[in-house]
Amino acid sequence: MAYFDAASTEPLHPAAKAAFLSTLDEGWGDPARGYHDGRRARMLLDAARETVASVLGTRPDEVSFTTSGTQAVQLGMLGVLAGRRRVGAHLVLGAVEHSSVLHTADAHAARSEQRGTTAEITRTGVDRTGRLDVSAFASALRSDTALACVQSANHEVGTVQPIAEVVTACRAAGVPLLVDAAQSVGRMPVPDGWSVLTASAHKWGGPAGVGLLVVRKGTRYVSALPYDEREARRVPGFENVPAIVAAAVALGAASTESAEEDARLSGLIDRIRARVRETVPDVEVVGDPVERLPHIVTFSCLYVDGEALLAELDRAGFAVSSGSSCTSSTLTPSHVLEAMGVLSQGNIRVSLPRGTAEAEVDRFLALLPGLVARLRTVVAQPPAAPAAVGAEEGVVVDALGRRCPIPVIELAKRILDVEEGAAVTVLSDDEASALDIPAWCEMTGHEFVRAEPRERGSAYVVRRRC
Repeated sequence: MAYFDAASTEPLHPAAKAAFLSTLDEGWGDPARGYHDGRRARMLLDAARETVASVLGTRPDEVSFTTSGTQAVQLGMLGVLAGRRRVGAHLVLGAVEHSSVLHTADAHAARSEQRGTTAEITRTGVDRTGRLDVSAFASALRSDTALACVQSANHEVGTVQPIAEVVTACRAAGVPLLVDAAQSVGRMPVPDGWSVLTASAHKWGGPAGVGLLVVRKGTRYVSALPYDEREARRVPGFENVPAIVAAAVALGAASTESAEEDARLSGLIDRIRARVRETVPDVEVVGDPVERLPHIVTFSCLYVDGEALLAELDRAGFAVSSGSSCTSSTLTPSHVLEAMGVLSQGNIRVSLPRGTAEAEVDRFLALLPGLVARLRTVVAQPPAAPAAVGAEEGVVVDALGRRCPIPVIELAKRILDVEEGAAVTVLSDDEASALDIPAWCEMTGHEFVRAEPRERGSAYVVRRRC
């Protein structure tokens, strides 16, 4: 099996495995105790903290270890929001943040409501490559903004965010910035100037179950959880010293190895970006082609069922992931792809782990066109019966009750039945159509006129352009 899902989790680094097994024997004691085994565990824990701080360019006492990147985000956000409660409850974040950030923002709003206050959440947009609109983000910062959150790089499409510009805006407004650096730590430096940084060890080759919460000196922070003296009172519970040591060793190794290996992986990703466009018709490669992580590429194939494409790739020996709405896990589009305004059909994210063989990438590129062509044949269906309902709506296609990618397939068939300037209206109750039909128009050059609600679903009006 060729594993192409490193953005979900990177395989355990060999150095991390060796460190973990060694520390099981030496670091099992309670690092809070003063006897020999406790002191030994404390020494290993402190050494791991110093390694992480050295890689990140911070002080060791600013680094706390959590049980996951998600917990780090939750504790980081809620801790700063609690510490700055007197300033206000306004929160600013990007529209393509990880779900852990979005869910924590929702929890903050709910907590504020319980206290009888209102917490306004401002989500600022991105362009079609997934890059944050820095001007809109800066304009959203106010005197009552308690916290701003931005990811260092997007987890679905790999676009690197303009952190340095965001830092400048936050400093000018006097607002602390939390950077979710889960995808970039261990692969590229994060620009300085942030107040809080979070990351997750299994993204850089460490073991799962270890996250990083780094709170810079001078940042007002109050734990949102009951008091616990461990990890600078930021993270409750007994530290998993062997896993933490393994995570630190993996981070040190990844940082040392990253330059040469990431350049090699970036070349393989460039090859995928180019060859997919050349060999697969009606495909959209998404994300910034230059300002991106070195190991991630995401593309969407028109007229393909995403779940079926993942299954076919799995049978062919490739482990990949998807942000598509056409999967068994969700019937709604990826919020990242939706914010970008790009196609979600047949969406595939390829993320290469360190050590990926060039031959495996070539095998993937050789198989992909045939798989997509076969699946497009499978989902092709006789056109839905159209009905004339007036000059403005033109031909109407009833795709109610039919899921992605059928509504767009029917649109593509019917648009050829009308003259230039005439309209095709698609009736659909699939939420993905709200994203995919405008994205299809952007790809094909036809004009998306409007979407309007109906008693069931919505009507999407498209005007043919040659």
